[in-house]
Amino acid sequence: MGLITIIIIAVGLAMDAFAVSIVSGSAYKQLKVKHALRTALFFGGFQALMPLIGALAGLSLKDYIANYDHWMAFGLLSAVGGKMVYESFKIKPAKENFDPSNIFILLVLSVATSIDALVVGITLPLLRVSIAPAVVIIGLVTFVLSYLGVFIGKKSGHFFESKIEALGGLVLIALGLKILIEHLFFQTVIAVG
Repeated sequence: MGLITIIIIAVGLAMDAFAVSIVSGSAYKQLKVKHALRTALFFGGFQALMPLIGALAGLSLKDYIANYDHWMAFGLLSAVGGKMVYESFKIKPAKENFDPSNIFILLVLSVATSIDALVVGITLPLLRVSIAPAVVIIGLVTFVLSYLGVFIGKKSGHFFESKIEALGGLVLIALGLKILIEHLFFQTVIAVG
């Protein structure tokens, strides 16, 4: 699995954090760079930590599920992507007392937006991906998008939030389908030839 695919996975996973960063940015009355950096550090850090934990779990399972790992990767990526698409269409109530500068709120949001990364992390060893670079890329992509998201939120508010989350979900579903198709049709041809 190449660098481009890892970046695409990272962007797909970062969409939840990006959407929440936009909401956070819109909640600030006086936005400062330190607010955006704190948000980006929390979201990027947890987006890197969770797939690492998932990947360590996936390594312990790798030998037991080698014959159907492509189905598992497809199922997990599709489930996470489907959940993201579904949640993008749910009506979310506006929170009047939402304070994104509160460390506890930021911690809860960081964990909530990175649960999907934990699940996807399980698939990394199954896809024969080098875990350390993948985790770093996922964390960096989330950091950058979250940082930008805070400023976009300050300028535009919530307008793009649900569309971004849906796009991230569709990207993960498409990657799961790509993995399945490659394994079922192209791995078989190589093995036969």
